[in-house]
Amino acid sequence: MSKGGIPDVLFDQLKFLEQGADFTGIPPRVQSSSGKTYFVKYGSSVEQEQYKGEVESLRAMWEAAPGLSPRVLSSGVDSGNRPFFISEYKDLHRLGDATAKVLATRMATELHAKASEKGFGFHVPTYCGVTRLRNGWFETWEKCYSCMIGDLVDQLRNKGCHEELCDLSNEVRERVVPQLLGSLKIQPVLLHGDLWNGNVGVDGSQRPIIFDPSSFYGHNEADLAISRIFGGFPPAFYSTYHDLRPKSDPVSQYPHRCDLYELFHYLNHTLIFGVRLLQNESGLES
Repeated sequence: MSKGGIPDVLFDQLKFLEQGADFTGIPPRVQSSSGKTYFVKYGSSVEQEQYKGEVESLRAMWEAAPGLSPRVLSSGVDSGNRPFFISEYKDLHRLGDATAKVLATRMATELHAKASEKGFGFHVPTYCGVTRLRNGWFETWEKCYSCMIGDLVDQLRNKGCHEELCDLSNEVRERVVPQLLGSLKIQPVLLHGDLWNGNVGVDGSQRPIIFDPSSFYGHNEADLAISRIFGGFPPAFYSTYHDLRPKSDPVSQYPHRCDLYELFHYLNHTLIFGVRLLQNESGLES
């Protein structure tokens, strides 16, 4: 059942959030008679884990940097095991130079300042796009990132395609990952996990907002990888960020680490879309 296009379970949650208010609209955008607007997401029973990962990611980011991401107001599953969550609704427009500097500052000083005491990884599975990341906890960043790459390779192999790509990626795991990540002295800090230009915007108050996360605790530099692939972030974003959070030692290996961290997203793109876009110094080519 639904009330004016709003499923009952969501209507009840909205009434709990604003007692006495009326609600109109069709998810994902629902308006209250008070003038507030809510983002309402309602999934299928097979998406429970995916919704849980997004909610936990958003809550962790809000705790680290309040207002940098939409605040989750309610979440759960209905009687048919369909997941839902309700959050703040944001009308967004494109990032500019000034707001990119604000985003870089908040990421460097707040989001990437939230460290984990449990190690590298995350406490629940998350989804980068439609790709499941099993997560868990790892003592070292080298082991965590190697596992992340390995999981993508395994999923590609299970599709029965891209054998050469899988072999090359495993070679990177065995040779490049230990060389570049094994000696790093870093803290596991909270990452957005899928920070491309489609998951970033600016609200009506000129505040940067990041959303649709796939969070985990890892090396802060890894969070910048996909932003370089698809563009949309001005140079001021990177310069401001590294002024506040300098590149990890050895700095001379920073460009190579960038390539290595981009590999995860290239592999994920291949897994999701079946298209190879790889061409970098590791020898992976399209």
